[in-house]
This record gives sequence, structure tokens and C-alpha cells, in this order.
Amino acid sequence: MDRLDAMQVMLTAVECGSLSKASRKLGQPLTTVSRKVSELESHLNAELLIRSSKGLELTPAGRTYVMSARAILDQLNEAERTAAGEYIAPKGDLVVTAPTMFGRLHVLPVVISFLDAFRDVSVELMLTDRVTHFVDDQIDVALRIGDLPDSGLIATRLGAVRRVTCASPIYVASHGAPAVPQDLADHAVISFESVSGPTTWRYWSGGKELAVPLRSRLSVSTIEAAIDAGLAGAGVVRSVSYQVAGYVHDNLLQLLLEAYEPIPRPVHLVYDKQKRLPLKVRAFVDFVVPHLRDRLTAAAL
Repeated sequence: MDRLDAMQVMLTAVECGSLSKASRKLGQPLTTVSRKVSELESHLNAELLIRSSKGLELTPAGRTYVMSARAILDQLNEAERTAAGEYIAPKGDLVVTAPTMFGRLHVLPVVISFLDAFRDVSVELMLTDRVTHFVDDQIDVALRIGDLPDSGLIATRLGAVRRVTCASPIYVASHGAPAVPQDLADHAVISFESVSGPTTWRYWSGGKELAVPLRSRLSVSTIEAAIDAGLAGAGVVRSVSYQVAGYVHDNLLQLLLEAYEPIPRPVHLVYDKQKRLPLKVRAFVDFVVPHLRDRLTAAAL
């Protein structure tokens, strides 16, 4: 039995909450994952996991083992990073994640410049609108939009973005501009929900949140499609400011209801707190922070 491999399989099973999920994450057959955990329990002569229809539960012995196993693997990873030179010069693979459209518009160009400056670092840029997890997804650095939950992560603020409402000048010339959020009930609204169900857009008025129920004329599944429809004069669209900044600056879209916008949402670069930060992460953070701040400033409305 490969004890380190069995240890990693055990930890993955605990993190995933089930052997089947662990098998998918590790890319190993379920029978193999189950066998390795069973072999580890036999080797230790102790039951580590209680398997049930609700998932996995650690026994007292399992909790003690998992705590020690994590410490051992952390020390092993530290030793490998040191041996690989990650603390001597920026080098190695770096996994970065960002929201899809923000990543394409702003993070990708900065990453390309970073790669030109640091030839020994490779970057995997994950563009996704789902919330990624540093441990489960093996993330080194994340770009997050919105308030951050309390955690052991280090966050560097880059700026803020607005939640804006806009329409094309052609649409406004034909239908007029809403003076207050409630006026949207008389306008064609482009949304991301089903046209058969209600849509609620939230604004800010008098220091309180104002929920405005609407029924959309057009519903789409991507923000790019919604913006395209807005540019074509199909109606009023709602987006994050960076997504339409170029069109607003070019007078292809105009902002509506600015006085009722919600509080701007912060943008942070987030990375895991470590005793010794690999130089590839330090170099990436130091390089991209000023560039992304500049891009957010330039894209501000």
C-alpha cells in the first residue's frame, strides 16, 4: 500500500463528503477509492469512516488521523516546493480564477503581460461564474466581485463596480427614459429569468432597498446576449458596469436610473494565507494588482 497515496485519497473523500465524489475528483474508479480507504483502515487497525446513505462521517480515530494527515501532506508539499525552487525564483504552475466576462475583458490581458515578464511561470486561467474553492479546485489566486465572507484568505481591494441599468439611445428616443424604478413596468425589460415568471430588479431609495417586480419581454441566458439585445434597441438591460462601460463611453448605450443604483460592489484579488508564499504567487499579485486597478479606473462609469 502506498501510504501517502492512501492518505490523499482519505482526505479527498472527507473533503468531498462521499467516496463517489472523491472518485470523480481523483479520476479513479469508485472501487479503487473504496479499496484504498479500506486498506488504510486495515493497516491502522482502526475504523476511520462511517459510511451511510447521508455520506461520510469521521470516527474519533478518523478525526485525529485526518488532522495529522493534513499536517504531513502540508509539510510534504512545502518540501517539494522548496526543492522545486518556488521560494528561490518565480516558477511553476499557477491557477487563477475570475468571473467569466470580467476575466475575458480585464484579467486575460494582464495575465498575458505577466507571462511575458515571467517566463518560468505558467498560468491556468479558469473563467467561471460559480464560486470556486481554494482547496477543492486547487486555486492559487481568485478575482472576486462582491462582499467577501470572513475567512483565512488575504484580500487586496482593486476597486468597485456598479450595478447599472441602461438602454440604447434609439430605444430611449422611442419610449422615453424611466424617471423612477417603478416606471420600468411600462418598458420592455431584458432579463435572465423565464418570460413566464416574474423578474425582480433591486434598487436603492431613501437608504433602503427597493424591490421592483417586472415581467420581461425578452429573457436570455447570457449577459452578452442581453447586452446585444439592448444595443439593438430591444429594451432595458441591467448589468455590472464593467460589462457595458465601452458601449456607454461610445454612446451606444446610455445609463438610466443612476440615482437609484445599489451600493457599488467591491472587487478583490484573493489568495490563501501561507507561512511562506511561493514567489510565483507573490510575483503575480504584485504584477496584476496595479494593472487591474488601472483597468477598473479606466472602465469606471
